[in-house]
Amino acid sequence: MKTRRWVVRAAVLAVLFCLAAGAVHARGLRQELVGESMIDQGQKRGVLRVGMSTFVPWAMRDRSGELVGFEIDVARRLARDMGVKVEFVPTKWSGIIPALLTGKFDIIVGGMGINPERNLKVNFSQPYDYTGMAMVANKKLAARLRSLEGFNSPRVTIAARIGTTAAAAVKKRCPKASLRLFDDESQAVQELLNGRVHALVASSPLPAEQAWKHQDKLFLPVKGTFTREPIGFAVLKGDVDTLNFLNSWITVVEAEGWLKERKAYWFDSREWEKVL
Repeated sequence: MKTRRWVVRAAVLAVLFCLAAGAVHARGLRQELVGESMIDQGQKRGVLRVGMSTFVPWAMRDRSGELVGFEIDVARRLARDMGVKVEFVPTKWSGIIPALLTGKFDIIVGGMGINPERNLKVNFSQPYDYTGMAMVANKKLAARLRSLEGFNSPRVTIAARIGTTAAAAVKKRCPKASLRLFDDESQAVQELLNGRVHALVASSPLPAEQAWKHQDKLFLPVKGTFTREPIGFAVLKGDVDTLNFLNSWITVVEAEGWLKERKAYWFDSREWEKVL
């Protein structure tokens, strides 16, 4: 009987010891996480590594090969306010979240729409911008199509960039249409101009820009945008200090009008086209 009691006590003590060790380990991990936040790491290195992909006019190269665009301005201002330099890491959009998770860079600043699927893998800041999907179509192939419903047909082919919410929007709003995916929107635009797809769905204002540039071949079958999506910074899960800093930074630059001014320049004017 005494032996049995001793065994039970020993088992209970072992469980308590494991629980205590687990709690200590968890506290240690949290402390390590706080001590190694993206903000801390960036300041130690003196560099903020930014993952991005080219999306006109969010991020693109000018005549001299320098990166320019709304998101480029945002990343540069963010780094400056952190007191560090910025290093851009161009990455294919379809692999940008895996690249963040494997430490290729510190943060995604790339017009990334906040949605539950992505949020399962990364944490998002509060929105610093909003975008929406729009459609541009080929005049010859889609002249009679003037609504999303008209494009929802097995006889229609729609292009979108792989891994984007544009592709998801096509699947949701035009499930009967054939969807062709491209690594880069410039490829999709070329296919549209060549008459190999009926339409392209992408974040505004790209469809309107293409329709304006190629008025002889393209048109806007749907007025404005047909979705509204919040845009946020993406960082590794668990990095509470970094999220706090990013949310505070967004609040400050919005209050001072800087974000509004940059949005107006990149999305409401064509001044920036002179440098391309």
